[in-house]
Amino acid sequence: MAGFTEGSLSKKLEDLNASQHSIQTLSLWVIHHRKHYQLIVKTWMKELQKADEGRQITLMYLANDVIQNSKKKGPEYGKEFGTVMKQAFQIMGGPKLSEKTKKSLLRLISIWEERSVYDRKLIEELKYAFDHGMPGNATSPPPRKKSKIDRESPAVVDKKKERLKEKRRTQEEEVEVDGMKEVHITLSPRTPVGDPPEPEELIKALVDLENSASSDAAVRERIASLPPEVSEINLLTKLDDKAAAERLSIEVNEAVALLTDYNSRLASEMDDRKKVTQMLRDFIQAQRDLLQQAEQRLDDYKEKLSKVLLVRQEVKSHLRNLPDLSLPTGTNPLKPLPSAGDLFSLR
Repeated sequence: MAGFTEGSLSKKLEDLNASQHSIQTLSLWVIHHRKHYQLIVKTWMKELQKADEGRQITLMYLANDVIQNSKKKGPEYGKEFGTVMKQAFQIMGGPKLSEKTKKSLLRLISIWEERSVYDRKLIEELKYAFDHGMPGNATSPPPRKKSKIDRESPAVVDKKKERLKEKRRTQEEEVEVDGMKEVHITLSPRTPVGDPPEPEELIKALVDLENSASSDAAVRERIASLPPEVSEINLLTKLDDKAAAERLSIEVNEAVALLTDYNSRLASEMDDRKKVTQMLRDFIQAQRDLLQQAEQRLDDYKEKLSKVLLVRQEVKSHLRNLPDLSLPTGTNPLKPLPSAGDLFSLR
C-alpha cells in the first residue's frame, strides 16, 4: 500500500465517494496506517465539518467501516472515533436533515448499539445529539426515562430486537486492494437486507441442531414405552380398584410432564431451525454475491490480459519493422560487411 502522509490522506478523503469499493478501499488503507490513527480521525473530523449532507453521510459510512473492521487490527480507532462522534452527530443532526440521511444515521446508531460498539451512555448521547443538533450551549442529555419497551415483557423485547436486527442492512464482502484480500463488513445505501452470519456462527448453529429434541432418542424411547392406559380413555373401564386408579393417575401425570417438556423442546427446535434456515439463506446469498463479484473480477482481468497481449503483439510487430540504428545508413543488415582485405584488394 502507498505510504502515509497527511497530504495523501487529505487527497484520498477528497476522492472518496459513496460506492462500496471506494469506502472499502480507503478503509483498508486507513486501518493499514493505524499508527497514525489520531491524525486520521482529526483530519476526518475536519472534512466532516466542511462537507455537505451527502458527503457527510459518506464520511460516516467510512468511519463505521473502519470502526467495525479494525476491532482486531486497530481497536484504537473505535475509541478515537468515540471521542468525536458526539460532535459529529451534533454537526449533522437537527431538523434540517433529510429523511434519507436521518434513517441512515439511525441505522448506524442501532448497529453500534446492538453490536456493543459503544456503551449505553455514549449511545444515548449520540441519539440526543442527533435529535437536537448543535446546541446553543454545552448541555448534557436529560436523564433517561423508562421507555415503553422497558416495561414490556422480555419476550416482546426480544421480538422487537429481532425485528430491528432484520432491518439492519449489512453485508460481508471480500475486497481486494493492491493485491491484498480482506473480508469487510460494509454498510452503504445500496447493501441488501440480510446480515450473513459468520461461518463459525453458522457452524455452531448447525452443530446445536444435532443435539435438538428430535434427535433425543432416549426421550422418544420413553414416550414410545408409555403404557397405552395413559392415552386411551376406553381402557379406564378396566380399572378394578382405587389403588390401580391412583397408580394410573401418577403415570398419567408423569406422561403429561414428559410430553409437555418434550413438546416445548420441539417448539424451540422449530424456531431454531427457522433461524438456521434464514442464516443459511443469507449466507448462501452472500456467497453467491461474492462468487458473482469474483467472476466479474475474473472477466475484467481477462479483458485486461487480452489487451496487454494485443499490445505485446503490436510492439513485436513494430520492432521487426524498425531499422537497426546500430548499422551504417544504407547497409543491408542481411549482407555481411566487407573485410579490410576486400577493401584494399587490387583487381
